[in-house]
Amino acid sequence: MRKAWLLAVSSVVFVQFPLLADDSLVRFEGGIGVVPVSNVAGPQNADGTFQNVSRNVVRGVTPGGQPWVISSLSVEIKTDGRIEVDGRGLLLAGGNGIGTPAGQRVQARLFCGNAAFNSGLVDVDPNGNFEIDDVLTPTPPATCGSPVLLIVNAGGSWFAAGIQKLH
Repeated sequence: MRKAWLLAVSSVVFVQFPLLADDSLVRFEGGIGVVPVSNVAGPQNADGTFQNVSRNVVRGVTPGGQPWVISSLSVEIKTDGRIEVDGRGLLLAGGNGIGTPAGQRVQARLFCGNAAFNSGLVDVDPNGNFEIDDVLTPTPPATCGSPVLLIVNAGGSWFAAGIQKLH
C-alpha cells in the first residue's frame, strides 16, 4: 500500500514539474512614448528650427514624426515565439491630432541584439488601446541577448518602447 501511495505521489510531482516550467523568453512591463528628436545643435534658425537635429533612432528604426505617449504596456514573449501584448493609451502628444491615435495600425517588434522579430499588425482603437496575440516571425532564438521591444506602425516608425521586466 505504501509503495502504491509513493508511486502515485511521485507521479503527480513529475507530471506537475513541466507545467511549472517558465517558458518565457522575455517580458516587458510599462512603456515609453517616443520623443522623435534626441538632440539639437548649432545656432537656432529664424523659424525656431535648428541646423543639426538628431532623430531618436533605435536599432535602425526611425521614430514617428510627433511625440507619442502610452499609458501602459504589458508584453510576454514565449520561447516558441508566441507574443501577447496589451497596450493602453497610445496617443499623439503633439500636432493637430494631439490626444488621438491618428488611425494607426501597429505591431510589436522584438530585437535580440540586432536581429528583429515581428508580430502582425493590429488596429489601435480611438482610445489608443490595442491587443496583439500572435507568433513572432521569424521565430526568435532560445535566448534573447540585449532585448528591446518597439511598437511600430505599418510604415515602420516606432511610437513606443517596452520596459524590460527583470525577474
